[in-house]
Amino acid sequence: MSGLCAGHPARDLQPFTDADAALARISEIYERSLSAILDAFAARRVPGPCPVDAPYPYLGLSVARAELHVDARLSYGVLLEPGDYGTTLTRPSLFARYYREQIELLLRHHGVPVYVGEGRRQIPLPFVLEESVTDVSEEDVRALQECFALPDLSATDDSIANGTLQRRDGEPRPLALFEAERVDYSLARLEHYTGTKVEHFQSFVLLTNYQRYVDAFVAFGHEQVGRDGYVGFVEPGNVVTPSPRAAGGPGQETPRYLPQMPAYHLKREASDGITLINIGVGPSNAKTITDHLAVLRPHCWLMLGHCAGLRRSQLLGDYVLAHGYVRDDHVLDQDLPVWVPVPPIAEVQVALQDATASVTGLRGQDLKTRLRTGTVATTDNRNWELRFDELFARLNLSRAIAVDMESATVAANGLRFRVPYGTLLCVSDKPLHGELKLGGVANAFYRERVRQHLMVGLETMRRLREEGVDRLHSRKLRGFDEPAFR
Repeated sequence: MSGLCAGHPARDLQPFTDADAALARISEIYERSLSAILDAFAARRVPGPCPVDAPYPYLGLSVARAELHVDARLSYGVLLEPGDYGTTLTRPSLFARYYREQIELLLRHHGVPVYVGEGRRQIPLPFVLEESVTDVSEEDVRALQECFALPDLSATDDSIANGTLQRRDGEPRPLALFEAERVDYSLARLEHYTGTKVEHFQSFVLLTNYQRYVDAFVAFGHEQVGRDGYVGFVEPGNVVTPSPRAAGGPGQETPRYLPQMPAYHLKREASDGITLINIGVGPSNAKTITDHLAVLRPHCWLMLGHCAGLRRSQLLGDYVLAHGYVRDDHVLDQDLPVWVPVPPIAEVQVALQDATASVTGLRGQDLKTRLRTGTVATTDNRNWELRFDELFARLNLSRAIAVDMESATVAANGLRFRVPYGTLLCVSDKPLHGELKLGGVANAFYRERVRQHLMVGLETMRRLREEGVDRLHSRKLRGFDEPAFR
């Protein structure tokens, strides 16, 4: 690589023209660093070499102008400017399939070797050993800081994804949206918020905020294990069905208290099954979970929730397929300005509409009586109805047909992190027309619609998987100065 100098962010770089060989060296470096941290921590009261040298693996390549490959059909896996590129990597056992795919694309498109070496960023101790930060004294903390790297917030921002990265002269361009430390930070957060290990997460993600959807998904998941390629179902506490161990074994006990955003995983061998997360209410939760899910590079996430219908012609139980958003959630204003449009992803929109037709049995004009496509306004004010006089013109001018509290956040973060997204909501009340979500009426509505709505989401994911994920990752999600990794 032309950037090999004193300030280069890697050392001991070795060239590879085979993706599997490159991945093997990435794994070797990571496992060696992992062992160095674990061994040093186990003997931390015994004098030894300090600080511990435990670098992240580094992947890089250098392309000249003649080696560039510009193909208008490609949305990722290609470099468009000459120069040096690189990124730190983490958890190769978790990301093996993803890393192999990205490396193979670079090798194929540019015909130059990739280089693997040791990055200058050190792996922070808490990302390897969670218990390292519990049950330690103040004296232990000082000793840990002297010997081990700890998380550095200056290295875990979203400047690459947000397009605000300021590179120093001679510094390689980024290969991926996230450096290794940012990935490890989110992996730890995911396990904390969802109560399941990151190894269980699948590539197609459903987000909801109603327990009834969770109950329906759990019942469906238990039924599907052993069918249609589904090999297991995982619930909070890492309770697996079918269990590989006897009931009540380690990691098999349902937690007494559910985590903040419990996750449930209907797994397939290639991790292209379905994960459902109950994200709770509000745009803050929606941003938090998608901030962290993004590092797993899912193929799609969908919001399945309820909304207030704004049109007199809508009925309780009607579906709303969002093709535009009014962003009154405010939680992403600093990361993705509100003047940035959030376009619909055609492949997702078609799959959602076709899945709705398939599950409901409605076609043509009959489908239009129960499914309406339009703009969804997402607010951060749960009692927005009490400010309707202020909002009337805004909602009317935007042609909004529904109001909710999460959908625009989920979609905007999908655009921000280049993850295909979609929204299918169900009208649960019409407060502007006196139809409130109250008592028995609401219960009857929920009983009738929850399973059907969930089945539409599941059928959408099945169609997207079978149609092929390559076409799902739309070019409209990519800017003109993009990292090569998907």
